[in-house]
Amino acid sequence: MNIVIYTTSYCPYCDETKNFFDKKNIAYETKNIDLDRDAYDELLQKLNGQFRGTPVIDINGDIIEGFDKAKINKLINHLTI
Repeated sequence: MNIVIYTTSYCPYCDETKNFFDKKNIAYETKNIDLDRDAYDELLQKLNGQFRGTPVIDINGDIIEGFDKAKINKLINHLTI
């Protein structure tokens, strides 16, 4: 499973998202779009230029905007079956 969480320095929901994955012992990569212009450009490309806010979670190419536990659980449960 390949998971990337796009974050910003000022986003409390980003911290909640990372804690959620940590508690489930699921590995992920974090890309802070405040500090990394390449990560920001990469995120814009994945979102077709329609960036609304963070966190944005990429789970094997499926994009979730915001900390939506139900959507996250659905994707990670589907991938671990």
